[in-house]
Amino acid sequence: MPGRLAIVAGSGPMPRRLADTARRAGRDVFILCLDGITDPTTAEGLPSATVGIGQVGRAIDILHRERIAEVCLLGPVRRPSLSAIGLDARAIGMLPKLLRTGRGDDALLRLILAELEGEGFRIVGAHEVEGDLLTPEGRLSRLAPDADALRDIALGVKVARALGALDVGQAVVVQQEQVIGVEGIEGTDRLIERCGELRLVGRGGVLVKMRKPQQERRADLPTAGVDTVRRAQAAGLVGIALEAGQTLLVDREATIAACDAAGLFLVGIVPEP
Repeated sequence: MPGRLAIVAGSGPMPRRLADTARRAGRDVFILCLDGITDPTTAEGLPSATVGIGQVGRAIDILHRERIAEVCLLGPVRRPSLSAIGLDARAIGMLPKLLRTGRGDDALLRLILAELEGEGFRIVGAHEVEGDLLTPEGRLSRLAPDADALRDIALGVKVARALGALDVGQAVVVQQEQVIGVEGIEGTDRLIERCGELRLVGRGGVLVKMRKPQQERRADLPTAGVDTVRRAQAAGLVGIALEAGQTLLVDREATIAACDAAGLFLVGIVPEP
């Protein structure tokens, strides 16, 4: 049995869900909450501590004190400006490395993971804790994308790859072979809502979501679930395409059922290199 697992919890319900899954499997779980970011209910009834997002040294001290063996980073974290973070000495010492490697989210994430690994912690992805989270390949819903939707998906793949290579975002909405919106710092939910406001007359668009080419696979994989489906339906989309094996599909059966009820298709795609 692996040692004690710490979940560094961003926002949203996924950290608590993963904690419950791990506990049912017999894991000893500790929650490290991020002040002002982690949902208040995430750590209810579980051993936990809270740190500021810039308190890297304190977080590492807590993980050592709690005898943590494995660390999983899960849940969105919207990064504030450096002036608002409140960096401790350990975090300040990391700044020169960050400036050398780049200022994007992926560069920062890789640097944090390297610091944790250097302290002897094993970094695990959510899909390693909960084995059926990764999106499988192929059609998952009753409906399949038609020829028009397949063309939208193909364009979405090209745009998503370009976005990812620039460390911009993970998702794009394409309608009638026109790019309606791309994901930036606002996240996928707001992208979908915005594209609902911008939708063209006629056949609805498609959400395409992919892992960034350079993205650290053990943390921050693209995620979709029932709420994604509800937002897609409200925005008038006709379907969702997720990169198979590289995106997290939360509550798979419920998400597929939501797509079927909404009349949307859901597919796991393996884009050509």
